Amino acid sequence: MAVGLITLIVLLIGAAGFVAGRSRALTTAGGDIRKLHSLPGYSGQAVLVFAVAPALILMAFWLVFQPLYVETRVAGMIDAADIAEGSSQNLVMSDVRRIATGLDAAIGQGVLSADDLARIHAAPDDIRSRLGEVGIAVGSDIRPGVLRAAEEYRRVTGMLRGAMSVAVIGLSLAGAAFAYTRLSPEFRARNVSETAVRMLLLLASCVAILTTAGIVLSLLFESAHFFRLYPWQDFLFNATWNPQFRGGSDLGILPLLWGTLYVSFVALLFAVPIGLMAAIYMAEYATRRVRSVVKPLIEILAGIPTIVYGLFALITVGPLLRDYFAEPMGLGNSSSSVMTAGLVMGIMLIPFVSSLSDDIINAVPQSLRDGSYGLGATKSETIRQVIVPAALPGVIGAILLAASRAIGETMIVVMGAGASAKLSVNPFEAMTTITVKIVSQLTGDTEFASPETLVAFALGLSLFVVTLGLNILALWIVRRYREQYE
Repeated sequence: MAVGLITLIVLLIGAAGFVAGRSRALTTAGGDIRKLHSLPGYSGQAVLVFAVAPALILMAFWLVFQPLYVETRVAGMIDAADIAEGSSQNLVMSDVRRIATGLDAAIGQGVLSADDLARIHAAPDDIRSRLGEVGIAVGSDIRPGVLRAAEEYRRVTGMLRGAMSVAVIGLSLAGAAFAYTRLSPEFRARNVSETAVRMLLLLASCVAILTTAGIVLSLLFESAHFFRLYPWQDFLFNATWNPQFRGGSDLGILPLLWGTLYVSFVALLFAVPIGLMAAIYMAEYATRRVRSVVKPLIEILAGIPTIVYGLFALITVGPLLRDYFAEPMGLGNSSSSVMTAGLVMGIMLIPFVSSLSDDIINAVPQSLRDGSYGLGATKSETIRQVIVPAALPGVIGAILLAASRAIGETMIVVMGAGASAKLSVNPFEAMTTITVKIVSQLTGDTEFASPETLVAFALGLSLFVVTLGLNILALWIVRRYREQYE
């Protein structure tokens, strides 16, 4: 039974339990709700909670641990003879999962019958052609051990899926029955309902923390695997990036880190002054009518897809900079450059700086403005010496958000800056960034067993560390300024 169908059945049981629980609460009180500890709706909610929450929690844990159990069991069926030359057990397991999925699809569509499945080991070519009919492509050499493992994978997965359906639906019915029989005028249904809501809110608040922890742990584990295959000293201090996928690779991060910081610096150098001045104008000088028109127009820039910015960089900005600046000055003849990507990315970042800074400046108390004007300061002096310092922590936060957006950008860099990993200070040369190389190293049918693929996780971890460093630096600046200001 599909997960969606199981979830729907559990929710229907919960809905039925809500109606039945509400009705039973009224019945036990003889129709007088004043005899009840809680309103009838709380009694229905209590039955709903007991019917839905334990069942869905069980299903979530089942879905997490079932693949681990199945793969551990099936992996023991694959020996060295089933692993082709140049392959690995991870790739073989991928074939096993793909064949098992194809067998399910072929049986469901009538392409394979039970008799065909019984002779699966005797006719691998026939099975391969049948799987091709349902869109599952497998290698030309299907080894007997792989077929046995795929059939076992399909059988165990189906068996556990059926067991999960019975267990989850049974637990839902048992929970609903337990709560239903507990209902009485003295039952504290409101406490049960409010506790459930509080736990739901706690779970929602933990989602971001758990997600961050999951991201960091996955990066750490895969990066540790990479550093067991490739020296960390070469990764951190080598100035050459040259992955070969055939051995002898140079995987130094320095040119990628330099390109990332260089492109981001150019983007922020363009976006921060323009965005901040636009925010000051909209908050302090613009009339209400002008503000209502200008601010939405600026924010439209944030809604433009990055691929459109990339095309703009490739077709318009790049040739323009090459023809009117780079070639006349003798600095290069390529339309792909750091300056191209930085300028276009800066345009994209303007609304991140201006919109947030505008909201922050507007949040500065009017009393600070009035006090400055009362002391004889002009409007420009008030802005420079009172409003901007008061809003500085928030403005730094806006700039930090823009910096994080710039560091993580990929498409504009691919189309505007190129893919050349080099160390150069010439802004009209093609360079690349960490995010671009993460994508390129993981593109295609890759195996997560070579340094050239696992380096993507080390690059991601490095990018995470850089972003974390920016956050710490911004926090230090804000705290130091607040101590002086207060």
